[in-house]
Amino acid sequence: MTVNNVNRASKSQSPLGLSYDLAQDRLDLPRVMKLLPMAELNSFPNLTSSICVDEAISRSTINQSLQEDGLLALFALKNFDIDTQNPKTEDFYPVGVAVKVIEVKDNHNDQYMKVSIQGLSRILLTDCLPGPIPYAVVRAHPQEVWDEKVLGPLVMEAKRLFAALLGLIPGLPTDLFKINRLLEEEPAVLADLIMASLPLRPEAKTEFLLIENLESRFIKLLEHLSQELTFRETGRAITQRVEESLGRQDQEKRLREQIRAIKIELGEIDEHDDLAVLEEKIRRLNLSAEVMTVVARELKRLRLTPPQVAERGVIRQFLEWVIDLPWDKSSSFDRSLAEARDILERDHYGLDKVKKRILEYLAVRKLSPDQGGPILCLTGPPGVGKTSLAKSIAEVLGREFVHLSLGGVKDEAEIRGHRRTYVGARPGRIISGIHKCGVNDPVFLLDEIDKMTNGVQGDPAAALLEALDFEQNYAFTDHYLEMPFDLSKALFILTANVLEHIPSPLKDRLEVLEVSSYSALEKMAIARRHLWPKELERHGLGDENLTISDEILEEIIEGYTYESGCRGLNRHLRSLIRSRAVDKAEGRTLDPIIRANELHTILGPPRHLKETRESVAQVGVATGLAWTAGGGDLMFVECVAMPGQGRLELTGQLGEVMRESAKAAISYVRSKSPDWGLDDEWFKHHDLHIHLPQGAIPKDGPSAGVSLIVALVSIISGQPVKSEVGLTGEISLRGLVLPVGGLKEKVLAAKRAGLATVLVPKKNLLDIAELPGQLTEGLEILPINTVDEALRLSLIGFEASFNEADPSRLYETRRPAHLTLS
Repeated sequence: MTVNNVNRASKSQSPLGLSYDLAQDRLDLPRVMKLLPMAELNSFPNLTSSICVDEAISRSTINQSLQEDGLLALFALKNFDIDTQNPKTEDFYPVGVAVKVIEVKDNHNDQYMKVSIQGLSRILLTDCLPGPIPYAVVRAHPQEVWDEKVLGPLVMEAKRLFAALLGLIPGLPTDLFKINRLLEEEPAVLADLIMASLPLRPEAKTEFLLIENLESRFIKLLEHLSQELTFRETGRAITQRVEESLGRQDQEKRLREQIRAIKIELGEIDEHDDLAVLEEKIRRLNLSAEVMTVVARELKRLRLTPPQVAERGVIRQFLEWVIDLPWDKSSSFDRSLAEARDILERDHYGLDKVKKRILEYLAVRKLSPDQGGPILCLTGPPGVGKTSLAKSIAEVLGREFVHLSLGGVKDEAEIRGHRRTYVGARPGRIISGIHKCGVNDPVFLLDEIDKMTNGVQGDPAAALLEALDFEQNYAFTDHYLEMPFDLSKALFILTANVLEHIPSPLKDRLEVLEVSSYSALEKMAIARRHLWPKELERHGLGDENLTISDEILEEIIEGYTYESGCRGLNRHLRSLIRSRAVDKAEGRTLDPIIRANELHTILGPPRHLKETRESVAQVGVATGLAWTAGGGDLMFVECVAMPGQGRLELTGQLGEVMRESAKAAISYVRSKSPDWGLDDEWFKHHDLHIHLPQGAIPKDGPSAGVSLIVALVSIISGQPVKSEVGLTGEISLRGLVLPVGGLKEKVLAAKRAGLATVLVPKKNLLDIAELPGQLTEGLEILPINTVDEALRLSLIGFEASFNEADPSRLYETRRPAHLTLS
């Protein structure tokens, strides 16, 4: 069990209300005492005080103590997250106080047990004993020894400052100074007595109790006395100023003037009435009638609320938010389409589809300025430039850019704000972004939208629906403001890595633009045009003619990075540039060329081996193509058979979807065995084991269906699979090859591995047509519609008797023209 509500000293403690006994400081205390952990230690030796206890174990400790000697050891905690039945010595500060319980008020209906205690002496903690009631092994604090020449002046100064405070602190006993006169031979008790009587924070008193050296204790006491005396004297001066200006006016107005005088003394406000200034600012705003009604109501509440009421600050903060929001302030910048096209081409390589869509939006905006903006969603793997593209869009449009990272957000209030009934309430991130940028039409980048999660506080994705929908966001209502704000002029751009993780109602409102992985040639072009010059400037080498060859760039891309974007490439380029920066800083001659033999010295050995295809055709091994965050990879499907009874074993961390694909592949192969000339009895006498290497990496998805069938037919028929053929496609139980995603990344993987042929679903031909020519150059991409076609093109020497009917055609004719739901 951990300590959640740690025992604390009562706010009503009165250390001066009871008598003190100097003899108690020299009592012989037991070596082992019951331990009571405290959040703050405000109980002083020789003085009485009260504490509040709420932990069940602490209640038991006190009740057990009352039945025995009534003694407790109080020690302050360093860390509140402890096991109360098994405390450790290192969880506590070393100095504590031994106390005796005087009285206990335990009303079982209350949350706390109130305990009056008498401080005995300081003690030192040596060990903790675990158990249902924890114990502390203690030893007496060393007897105070002091040098009269050093300590005497400190004692006199403490008495002087405390005497000056007696008339300034309300409620301080006037006979306390007489008590001090009796303690000239006990300066330690004097220090504790003065410290206990000062109205200081509990943390300050705890810090004082932990000081072991008496001289250091008096120095700390003098600091507190000086600060308190300065504060009280300043307060008296302010009070006198108010009394002189107001005379005998009523109490409410006097309190108002005191607050105002304090602010004037601190230089926070001028002499004129700041409330009138607030009203004038509100009158200048161009607010709608609905908003003005709310503001007028809150302004009236502010005028009638006394300054000492906490609600006044909440109302004023709300009005200041309303004043600072750009209700009618928009960007006035206008850029031609030619300038916009030049900026996009300057900052980004490729991405033609995204650039085309941005230019279309600019053209529509010029022809119809009141037309609402699109909600663009840039989806793609990490590092492909989604965030930088959003920044370029803001520059093209001449608008302010607001970046909101939504990864991990699980509270609706992050989007819509907190209601003002909560302490510390603030507007949500959207209104806060508007407030910060100062215009009502910025470009909002809602980053990592697919990583938002649902929580007990609501669904943030659902809260975004109103903000993003053009039909609704002209009257977006934040919970903090509780009045409509027009977001229709803002342009929202979302980014995501995985589109499937976005909720369907939100996805339905998005215009998705895919930013796919870069090929090696594209990465080289990006490095030359953008990364290398930018990093040279950033490292102070912009005036140096440092060059890097295409061969070295290619070696870095292939051997040192495994990614879809360019972040890793950029890190390695920075490492190369830093090596030249060191040479320049040390005054050595700068070699302007990055040489190949430097890569191993600067970057170390290559971290990634280039994935290559099998050199020879093998039985039971098919080359699949997989989408990965690194930009696509080969996925070998290995199948072996052994004598058995038809059992199937699947290994390689396969997900549920891939396991279902394997079962569907076996079912289809068994159903087609007579057509393919395979022995139907083979399955009764053999077990199959299908394995996908790199077992530490989880794998899932339906696109391995064709690879699984080819590997199965190969192991059953004994015909090897062509090693130069890559496979992808989902299968159905009727032998259809269904479309899959991530075609660009898969083709990239095939090209890197040196494959000659790639079999893709026929329904993915439109995706293949959009690939750049340099990516498909040297690759033969063949569309397949059925499993039979895949077997004919991938197995060596395999001949099967195929049905004349095309399963895909059968599917087309049997599909109903319409469905009626009743």
